[in-house]
Amino acid sequence: MRTGRVEAFSDGVLAIIITIMVLELRVPEGHDLSALLDMTGTGLLTYLLSFVYIGIYWNSHHHMFHLVRRISGGVLWANLALLFCLSLFPFTTAWVDESGFAQTPVVVYGVNLFGAALAYVVLQNVIIRGQGPDSPLRRAVGRDRKGKTSLVLDVAGILSALLVGGQAGVWIALACYVAVVIMWVVPDPRIDRIVHETAGLT
Repeated sequence: MRTGRVEAFSDGVLAIIITIMVLELRVPEGHDLSALLDMTGTGLLTYLLSFVYIGIYWNSHHHMFHLVRRISGGVLWANLALLFCLSLFPFTTAWVDESGFAQTPVVVYGVNLFGAALAYVVLQNVIIRGQGPDSPLRRAVGRDRKGKTSLVLDVAGILSALLVGGQAGVWIALACYVAVVIMWVVPDPRIDRIVHETAGLT
């Protein structure tokens, strides 16, 4: 089957996820900046971090499917697994916020990030396997160092929060999660290059 329905469904789910996250933000009781910071200071930060993560996945998903013409049942299930992991973001984000960056919620948030990253890699590999040895997506991602580095950073964050004592471990974990965002926030030119090359051959 063609990719249109999968892309439309994925776009809709990601839009709903972002909407749910922003609805978790509480309205300040007062009318000044201090009231905003008291009610939603950390909430805005955790929302921003998760929003950027969702944006990165939407951007990467959109670019990846430029190199896909038809999909199989395996791709459908792999895509659903990715959406499942992403759909947990509102829950884990809210828990981190309401706990004041406590150890367990930060670990669970990291597990959520790792699960989403792993699901994306699985989706990517299922697509590549279906395209065969001359897969344009394979040529685009190469050895996928960024994807593998993301998984390593997520695991490092989880282990830091678990093994390093006190708030220091939590802040190291958050630094690892933010590092993944910084690494991916600049659009990856690899797929764009292959898309243009493929278009030039048709």
